[in-house]
Amino acid sequence: MALYEEILTLEQLLKEEKDETLEEERGEKLLFLQKKIKEYEVKSLLKGKNDQANAILSIHPGAGGTDSCDWAEILLRMYLGWANKKGYRVRVVERIDGEEAGIKTAVVVIEGEFVYGYLKQEVGIHRLVRISPFDASHRRHTSFAAVDVIPEVDEVEIGIKESDLHIDTFRASGPGGQHVNVTDSAVRVTHLPTGIIVQCQNERSQHKNRATAMRILKARLYNFYELEKEKELKKRHKEKTRIEWGSQVRSYILHPYTLVKDHRTNIERSSVERVLEGEIDAFIIASLKEKVLPSP
Repeated sequence: MALYEEILTLEQLLKEEKDETLEEERGEKLLFLQKKIKEYEVKSLLKGKNDQANAILSIHPGAGGTDSCDWAEILLRMYLGWANKKGYRVRVVERIDGEEAGIKTAVVVIEGEFVYGYLKQEVGIHRLVRISPFDASHRRHTSFAAVDVIPEVDEVEIGIKESDLHIDTFRASGPGGQHVNVTDSAVRVTHLPTGIIVQCQNERSQHKNRATAMRILKARLYNFYELEKEKELKKRHKEKTRIEWGSQVRSYILHPYTLVKDHRTNIERSSVERVLEGEIDAFIIASLKEKVLPSP
């Protein structure tokens, strides 16, 4: 409100006397006000039960072999770029490299205000069309990767019996990549009643890896029970495992033309490179509006 009043005052002063400095100040304040209004509009869409929570983001390659593993890593960089632009804190909890390139899986915890609310609509299959850098004949390939996002819930909301857990420790690459800083501190936790498996390898301490794995297990169990309660578990499981044609939520096309298209909102962007660097807010906001304010 104070900012609006400042702009009105500047408007009045400019009516009385033209001044370049005042005009520049008014322009800057107007841009800032517009930015704040846009942020408020977006946050008004984030009223879900867990929208303010941190997010646990998982990425898995689908059909397409090495190309899909590479595509999964590109998606990981895209979301890390987005989080960095937002000023969020990121922790890579699990990362398993592909045999030739890319990743077989990645789990990332993104911490900050409304992270889950922003990312919850990113769940689904992401499709890439490009000339494969792994094909000696330079043919066009289509690759798929699955993105899943769940909220990191408060620990008190989920109770876990020690007897329901099977815990393994194993050797895995530490921070720094494949075959670097190999340690015995990696932890794999299996929740026997549901079959949910979580592993963490980013910490040097076995105790810290176990603590992180338990936090993620609690979040996944919470999500599992919520979906079951809403009778959506079977549908969600089907969507996450059918990583192939006909199930994608967004397509990223690099050949024969460049285009990113969201199949739910029909939002399109021609600058694929900028999108893959993390400029995905247009898709996120459109999806939120579609969810909260569906078309009549």
